[in-house]
Amino acid sequence: MNTKENTTEINKEEYNLPKVIFLAFVAAIGGFLFGFDSGVINGTVDALQLSFNSDAATTGFNVASVLLGCAVGAFFAGTLADKYGRKPMMVVTALLFIVSAVGSGLATGSVEFVIYRLLGGFAVGAASILAPAYISEIAPSKIRGRLATLQQLMIVIGLFAAFLSNYWLVGLSGSASDILWGGFQTWQWMFWIEVVPASIFLIVLFFIPESPRYLVVAGKANLAEKVLATISNAKAAAEKVLDIKSTVREGSKPKLKDVISKYTGKIHPLVWAGLGLAVLQQLTGINVIFYYGATLWKAAGFTEADALLTNVIGGTVNIFFTVVSIILVDRLGRKPLLLIGSLGQAVMLAILAYIFSTASLDASGNLVLSDSVGTYALIVANAYIAFFALSWGPVMWVMLGEMFPNQFRGAALALCGLAQWVANFAITMTFPIMLINIGLGVSYGVYAFFGVVAYFFVKYFIKETKGRSLEDMSREQDAQDKSASVV
Repeated sequence: MNTKENTTEINKEEYNLPKVIFLAFVAAIGGFLFGFDSGVINGTVDALQLSFNSDAATTGFNVASVLLGCAVGAFFAGTLADKYGRKPMMVVTALLFIVSAVGSGLATGSVEFVIYRLLGGFAVGAASILAPAYISEIAPSKIRGRLATLQQLMIVIGLFAAFLSNYWLVGLSGSASDILWGGFQTWQWMFWIEVVPASIFLIVLFFIPESPRYLVVAGKANLAEKVLATISNAKAAAEKVLDIKSTVREGSKPKLKDVISKYTGKIHPLVWAGLGLAVLQQLTGINVIFYYGATLWKAAGFTEADALLTNVIGGTVNIFFTVVSIILVDRLGRKPLLLIGSLGQAVMLAILAYIFSTASLDASGNLVLSDSVGTYALIVANAYIAFFALSWGPVMWVMLGEMFPNQFRGAALALCGLAQWVANFAITMTFPIMLINIGLGVSYGVYAFFGVVAYFFVKYFIKETKGRSLEDMSREQDAQDKSASVV
């Protein structure tokens, strides 16, 4: 089916948009918790080091340990969601968020803390995979990009909520290490606040149906048709079920090995493209800002309160430009936004590298920025966040949720999620070491280099998916695999 025919078909479809938006929003609450859990650690780093009497390397692992859990959670969430369904796995995810939040605040040492953070990591990793998969599978093609981008909007709102919460709590107590309520330190309450949104997520999950595409694959086509009828109409639902059936093996649940083409015996090129997107999103260093923002700005000469305030500013910028991305993703397309974002991030990172590498040092070897240079650095850092929020932040998840065929979407997402979180862990774990050994300037120069690599990767290896149905892309991929086997 060509693009013109596809667009005509889409325009004839009638959807219950309020219902579709509600379903997407509920799934995206997992993204909010993803962001909150990722951002809350930002204001607790120094307090954890004092509370657990840990050195720089141990502190780095305390921060980065959650990412190991994320990698495991992302990997197994995709395959388990293919086996048991998207909805049951989201329920498990909500429960893990609650247990992790409570346990992290109660931890009395690094080992105990890491265990609970790993559980939180399982939840974050699972949410990073399940939400875009579910949203892409219930959304109409013409607004799928905007709805899938809702996941990233909720992630950045979650990050902002964590930054704002941390700033507010420190404002009440004076420091993350000081006692706040009930004889507990402020950093403990930073984690416990997450129980509230996690509980809300758990409750509202019981009001959404299973993904219709999963139901067809599981041999429950009649139930899938009923679900589709609630978000479209009876005729469109029946036609869509037939369309889905044409691209999957009904009753044969997807397996991890499905990422290997039955025609060529090799991993689908599309999976390699997804892996590249997942890894490059992290190699430009965005989570250094999110996880170590307070530490980074303190290293640049800011006070603790001012450093936490810069996180709030960055969170605001992140939200605003994610909204801009939502507006543009189904109009301008995925690939143009990724290209713009790659170059924009590279330029901003290069400027930051120059600023930090030319800054003077005090007697203790810490960076000292004048008021004007510090302001410039803050502006450039927020411009970097803006380019990320406009492009790689939301669009990478949109692409991963929709670029893979129905038959191995879960398996491909599992691999890409694993790769994304392993890269995230590597960046997060190495930043404190790079900060000490080569300084902020060179570190940001390395991240800028990967921004350039990301541009050329997208230019030559990524295809546009705007406005195309998941089934059309599935059929095209199958045809390409057959053609490759012949050649």
